Amino acid sequence: MDGVKKVFLATGNKKKIKEISAIFEGFDVEILSIQDGIEIPEVVEDGDTFEANSAKKALEISKFLDMPAIADDSGLCVEALDGAPGVYSARYSGENATDDTNNEKLVKELSGIEDRRAKFVCVITLAKPSGEIHSFRGEIEGEIVDTPRGTDGFGYDPHFLVPEYSKTLAEIPEIKNKISHRAKALELLKKEIKEIL
Repeated sequence: MDGVKKVFLATGNKKKIKEISAIFEGFDVEILSIQDGIEIPEVVEDGDTFEANSAKKALEISKFLDMPAIADDSGLCVEALDGAPGVYSARYSGENATDDTNNEKLVKELSGIEDRRAKFVCVITLAKPSGEIHSFRGEIEGEIVDTPRGTDGFGYDPHFLVPEYSKTLAEIPEIKNKISHRAKALELLKKEIKEIL
């Protein structure tokens, strides 16, 4: 055996799987996911913080599969909306929310508001079946634009302008994996993952 550690990535979001796997490329940890034919139960994310949701998901899946698991909870926090949509980012526009309906609601809520400051937050948790958990938080600051720009990325990316690039996250996919909230949290995890595993 070459000693490569296996970790399960607990998400059903294929775009997230692609993004996180790309960040781990060339790193001697093998990332497994539902795309490897492994089925996992649905975890109810009922926490009121990114940390709580991320830890719950990672721990439940780690125990279910009896192997280390990584989960992330992330979302958009808009200054003028008192931090909303926050932990409700994925279902901001209701039960059957889509990226389009969420973005439509966001733009509508900000109608007539000048302050467009926002940040993306990501908390990545690595859990082990023993109950041990390690969480890492990353953030990126930006502002919301009304008109979507760019076709890469997902979620709120086309509306999230990164001031230093004057582009939205959906316009800079090659840079996103270095500067995003998820990239920052994953970099912190990567620094410690070998000791943890």
